[in-house]
Amino acid sequence: MINVKIDSRKITKGDIFVCIKGSNVDGHDYIEDAIKNGASKIISEKDLNIDITLEVVNDTQKWLNQYMITNYSEKINKLNIIGITGTNGKTTTCFLTYQMLNKLKAKTAYIGTIGFYIPEEKEITLPNTTPNILDLYELLLTAFDKGCKNVVMEVSSHALHQKRVAGIKFKIGAFTNFSEDHLDYHQTMEEYLNSKLLLLKQLDGVMIVNSDDKASQKFIKTYPKTISYGKSGNLKINSYKDMYTKTVINFTYNNKDYEVKTNLKSDFNVYNYLLALLIINNLGSSIEEIISITKDIYPPKGRCEQIKVKNALAVVDYAHTPDAVEKIIRAFNKHKEGKIMTIIGCGGDRDPYKRPIMGKIATDESDYVIFTSDNPRTENPNLILEDILKGVIKDNYEVLVDRRVAIKRGLDLLNDNDILLILGKGHEDYQIIGREKKHFSDKEEVEKYIRNLDMSNFFENVS
Repeated sequence: MINVKIDSRKITKGDIFVCIKGSNVDGHDYIEDAIKNGASKIISEKDLNIDITLEVVNDTQKWLNQYMITNYSEKINKLNIIGITGTNGKTTTCFLTYQMLNKLKAKTAYIGTIGFYIPEEKEITLPNTTPNILDLYELLLTAFDKGCKNVVMEVSSHALHQKRVAGIKFKIGAFTNFSEDHLDYHQTMEEYLNSKLLLLKQLDGVMIVNSDDKASQKFIKTYPKTISYGKSGNLKINSYKDMYTKTVINFTYNNKDYEVKTNLKSDFNVYNYLLALLIINNLGSSIEEIISITKDIYPPKGRCEQIKVKNALAVVDYAHTPDAVEKIIRAFNKHKEGKIMTIIGCGGDRDPYKRPIMGKIATDESDYVIFTSDNPRTENPNLILEDILKGVIKDNYEVLVDRRVAIKRGLDLLNDNDILLILGKGHEDYQIIGREKKHFSDKEEVEKYIRNLDMSNFFENVS
């Protein structure tokens, strides 16, 4: 589809190979492979002695960005592209928006943490929340060619700062919330927020913001065409009733009162749903139309995913920031009849400052905690756990480095009406140890435990 590649393995005859310097890999080391695979031209930052056309530039990433904008942005910007940024809630809000637009017969694609989705097409997993510019443009062109009218996508602060979304005009922008994360990359909270504000420079339409989050004021002051939602927003949340399996929301918008029942649980999903509703409303559907199809939507995989175990409940969720962890534990605390137990860790080679904060939140808000590995990557998992424990004051915890062992231990501890929250990895079906990605799924571990339990009960009954 696109005749430029940055991965030598993907080169086909006649392609241009652009040598990009990444954090771990330098494309200049793979020029010979690219030529063997049929590259017709090399874009390099170094002078080379090669037999095919060579163009030497100061910055290959800038060259690639400009090439993509010049050759492909006009076509992709015929789509209504919706960009959602924020610390937490991007995936759920995007996925709800994706579902509802398709139920309203507006063919829509989704790009984000859980992959690339187009109705009736095979899902594609992605390496990043927002892919590199080349992969992103490929996905957008695919959506266009498959007849999509809209694309709703998660826009990470990394992507904005690294110009992965260069050349894209957003029809609607949205901001969920802002809390500590990614300080290993952005260094300060101010830099982190400023990266998110870059979305406004590529926005053609309205910006929709959560007015209950203080950071929303930055968006409101910077961008005149802003709509807010919250307890005092343009869309005003009057009340909501969070029940065991559903939530009833009452809100006022444009001087009219509404009530809607959703299959989503917890306070934070009230905000996620209402943001999705406002996005869709600003694309032309009435509030009444949106409410009418709400009963048919569900959260994305790995987001508050509930599995019944014995007479208790296991919940798999992606919560991996202090704010998200606190919110999900408190949400389930509201309805607990037994104990709340939490399994949690922190990723390696990522923001170390949040580790003790998350350790304290988990033990303060839960009845019992099992600290374990998340994706340790190249860090020693024991040292990550030591960082987490620096914030812990209470003694209601144990440490099990092996995540599989930790999950089994948590499930063994379940009594009637208990809730086990397995946090941090959600939809991920892998664990990164060192530089190796090994298959591992929290949900699969729970399902395996249930099968073994059923088998054990079967043999007990037979005997």
